[in-house]
Amino acid sequence: MDNNKVWFITGASKGFGLSLVKQLLDAGQLVAATSRNLQELTTAVDTTSNKFLPLQVDLANESSVSLALQHTHEFFGRIDVVINNAGYGIGGAIEELNDAETRLAFDVNVFGTLNVIRAVMPYLRKQRSGHIINISSIAGITANTGWAIYAGSKYAVIGISEVLAADVKEFGINVTVVAPGAFRTSFLTADSISITENKIEDYTEVRAIHNKYLKMDGKQAGDPEKAATAIINVVYEENPPLYLLLGGDAYNRALAKLDTLHQEIRQWQDVTCSTDF
Repeated sequence: MDNNKVWFITGASKGFGLSLVKQLLDAGQLVAATSRNLQELTTAVDTTSNKFLPLQVDLANESSVSLALQHTHEFFGRIDVVINNAGYGIGGAIEELNDAETRLAFDVNVFGTLNVIRAVMPYLRKQRSGHIINISSIAGITANTGWAIYAGSKYAVIGISEVLAADVKEFGINVTVVAPGAFRTSFLTADSISITENKIEDYTEVRAIHNKYLKMDGKQAGDPEKAATAIINVVYEENPPLYLLLGGDAYNRALAKLDTLHQEIRQWQDVTCSTDF
């Protein structure tokens, strides 16, 4: 990191977000970081540096997001990298989760990301540069039983990122969507994940999968510090990737999904092509 950039990171009080903030500040970078709980963020990070701007932000509120980005731009004079890291896990079969629970997951994972993108784009377009990094999940490429709503929101982040990259290319702005596997963060704790309390007895496989995942807490193969380093380094690549998978489990799951898609698309080729005039 030879040159200083201004980084705007959401969901920065724990997990990948906190690792990113600490590594960037240690490297002398300029960092604005958001959290729903400002005290939690300022307790976790040394706030005495004039290179760090902690912000309490409600990502589901457009005005809150817009003001945070305005404050960042006024404080540092520019914005170079945006990392939409804030995320919310939710487990349950679709009929077990009510409308309010489902919308909350999309508010954080999808609409929060959209609010940040909408608010930051005028700054990035004006300077004709920047890098937007959206944190999705391997569940946004290939999902597991019992996580339909979470996976749906993360699939949305990937789709949004793909088209955003095409839309903003002419402005010299890069976009990367990150799909991590299982990392040893706080994601599987009660602060970051919600499992339905409306358990329907018939869903035995869903219960088994949830129990398996929750028992993984603290035993995941992925190192969040190494993931944070990989994300930071991507910004300094001459040709940064649109898709960045993190973790051996993510790599293997993605390849298995590609094999399944290839096989099924080929298998049904005759039916697919029979519908043309």
